Amino acid sequence: MFSILLSRRIFLKASLTGALMLFAGKPAFPKGLANAPLPEGRLSFYNIHNGERLTVTYRPPEGDYDPEAISAINWILRCHYTNESTEMDVRTIEYLNMVDKKLGGGNEIHVISGYRSPQYNRLLRGEGRHVAKHSLHMSGKAIDIAIPGKSLESVRHTALNLQRGGVGYYPGPGFVHLDSGAFRSW
Repeated sequence: MFSILLSRRIFLKASLTGALMLFAGKPAFPKGLANAPLPEGRLSFYNIHNGERLTVTYRPPEGDYDPEAISAINWILRCHYTNESTEMDVRTIEYLNMVDKKLGGGNEIHVISGYRSPQYNRLLRGEGRHVAKHSLHMSGKAIDIAIPGKSLESVRHTALNLQRGGVGYYPGPGFVHLDSGAFRSW
């Protein structure tokens, strides 16, 4: 189903986080999204901040999400500053998956930033970094990525053509921002 290169402790934390989210009393995923015609949900991640890797099939072609796989994605996309995770918006994950598939699929996606805790966001703003006060990263709706072997321009172009959410282009620091907000670009 999925293979991960994480320590036992990290896996147990991710499992606990997933279990808590499943029993929190709110739907884990937006209704109707699982039935949308989407390619197989399979992604490979490399978190540049902690060196962790994850290859996971979070949704087979039939469209049923695997809660354990989603939990593992939430964990690898956690805030590297506070080690906190959140429930990532499945639309952001699906957007990323569609970009990956359009770029040939099976790419290792380098995670620059996934979830960003409010504490870390304040720290970045205090350092004069150009981060939004109410960043979508803080609600699990954004991810900053790079894909080795694929130019940032091609990642940006692919995401823009899909028109599924926000696309930010940051060639200086070397990443593309994707989010599940309204379609826009900068």
